[in-house]
Amino acid sequence: MAQMTPMMKQYLEIKQQYPNCIIFYRVGDFYEMFFDDAKTASRELELVLTGKDCGLEERAPMCGVPFHAYESYAAKLVSRGYKVGICEQMEDPALAKGLVKRSVIRIITPGTVLENSMLEEGKNNYLCAIALRADEAGLCFADVSTGEVLATCISEGVENKIKSEISRYSPREIILNSEAAAKGSLGLFIS
Repeated sequence: MAQMTPMMKQYLEIKQQYPNCIIFYRVGDFYEMFFDDAKTASRELELVLTGKDCGLEERAPMCGVPFHAYESYAAKLVSRGYKVGICEQMEDPALAKGLVKRSVIRIITPGTVLENSMLEEGKNNYLCAIALRADEAGLCFADVSTGEVLATCISEGVENKIKSEISRYSPREIILNSEAAAKGSLGLFIS
């Protein structure tokens, strides 16, 4: 990494913090993606895969999208099961001394969509959290696009009631505590 350009070092440090996201890395008027993210985005979004000098012997695979049109590209990736990390320039490039500071300001997943262009009109976009502890469960359904939050505790017939609540609210995304993940991975909650 010693011979990499400062910008590419910064990108790799950010990517290391968000390994499960496709990072939309802001460079001027574009969000650029590099290395495996670029290969994936190029394939999924039908973008031209190019390369960028990064200080290594080979150019870093790269593709990009205009920042003002990122929503449609992010929506397509999210609909295909990818998480998208939006990495913004945190200072004015014209005033920055040296490398522009950048930071991931948002992770977009199916349950955290806020943009109207990514939402289905007239339908809630719930994110569901399930926490199991012994023979009890806590469920929370939140629609971050409207601010609606619904929560319940279940102490009897846990598995059937969880299935019923999931069926009732049809969440776009479900997050689980470790105990629920162990049971959920066995298909006990989601059919």
